[in-house]
Formats: sequence, structure tokens, C-alpha cells
Amino acid sequence: MSTPAYDSPCILVCVIDRRSGYCFGCGRTGQEIARWMLMSGEERRAVLDCLPPRLAGMERPPSGDLPQRRAGRAGSEV
Repeated sequence: MSTPAYDSPCILVCVIDRRSGYCFGCGRTGQEIARWMLMSGEERRAVLDCLPPRLAGMERPPSGDLPQRRAGRAGSEV
């Protein structure tokens, strides 16, 4: 019996919080993000189980203050 292939929890808000080390979008660490495709189903499930409490405990900046959004706005201003 094969293990389920869990989809990535990525929501395309890829910014790591310097204080916690977790991504503001999905809650994974940089190492978890990098290893995701190499992880077994059990490893992915374990990471997914950790994400809700991680995200609940994070202090997120307003969505307009995430670095990639600021960079995009700065380039579009005239």
C-alpha cells in the first residue's frame, strides 16, 4: 500500500519570518519547503499537522507590507 502524496500547502506568499523562521504563507521552515518533494507521505503529514499552530502563533504583517508586494508596488508607481 502506497502512502498518500500530500499537496504542498504553499499559497504563493513565500516570505520567511526572520523571528520564527516560518513562512508567512504556509508556516513551513525554509528547510521543509526545500525538502518537500523529497519527503515521504508520513513526513509531509507530520509537517502539515504542525502548520495550524505555527500559523496561529505568528504575528503577520499587513498583506501590503510583505516584501514582494512592496517591491511590486514600488516598480509600478510613476
